[in-house]
Amino acid sequence: MPDPAAPAGAPDALDFALIRATQAGLPLDPAPYAAVGAALGLSEAEVIARLAAMQARGMLRRIGAVPDHYRLGWRANGMTVWDVDDACVDVLGERIGALPFVSHCYRRPRHLPHWPYNLFAMVHARTHADAAPQVTRIAALLGDACRAHDVLWSTRILKKTGLRLPPAGQATQETR
Repeated sequence: MPDPAAPAGAPDALDFALIRATQAGLPLDPAPYAAVGAALGLSEAEVIARLAAMQARGMLRRIGAVPDHYRLGWRANGMTVWDVDDACVDVLGERIGALPFVSHCYRRPRHLPHWPYNLFAMVHARTHADAAPQVTRIAALLGDACRAHDVLWSTRILKKTGLRLPPAGQATQETR
């Protein structure tokens, strides 16, 4: 039940409980939303509806899998960076982002003269040699619109989590 004292669209105590129940990931269960709901006294449909509402209000950006590529055997994780003609970077970026081996692709501003790259695409493979054809395929799709590129290889995972709320009732830095 929503908190009647909360402003319209503001999260209520149940929203925060749902965030806390899912912030470390969904349970490995054939019906993960039902399992979360059971712990909170909600139905599976209520959990899904609340998460969708929080997403629509901009409280949640997305709900998705966050794989640990290293544990899955994908040790060659490279952020490919490309210096692409600004006139066609958006169209080409859409094509690159649609490739099955690209996990994410986005445009970023250049920082000349030291950083000419404006298109970034993450690739994953078991070895650097296995990733080479992926990089070559991206280069072929970019064609003459690409002036230069590089691959920045990951050496470790720095962060794989989003926001973490403290347990209910525990003060945060902002409230102390």
